[in-house]
Amino acid sequence: MPIDIHHENVLTFSEAAKLLPRRRAGRKTHVSTLYRWASRGVRGIVLETLQIGGTSCTSKEALQRFFDHLQVTVRPVRASNLRPIRSPNKKVEDAERRLREEGFH
Repeated sequence: MPIDIHHENVLTFSEAAKLLPRRRAGRKTHVSTLYRWASRGVRGIVLETLQIGGTSCTSKEALQRFFDHLQVTVRPVRASNLRPIRSPNKKVEDAERRLREEGFH
């Protein structure tokens, strides 16, 4: 959805950066972060922008849509969070085999 200048609060990137909460170690969001979000995006989601003369702009509403889309995207699972799959116990395998042979499974 493109930014509608008649119904949205248009901001320059520097104005938008000042509105965002502080990030790592309490540092302010740098304006280059917004340029990166607008050009490369994050996890395939790109910040909506418009060019007004030589100034790159976005809107409060576009920022909200950007963050909302990021919340919905599936984050990749880290290998460190995965538990190894256990092979079934030999006794369980034998019991399941016997049940199948007897027609219960």
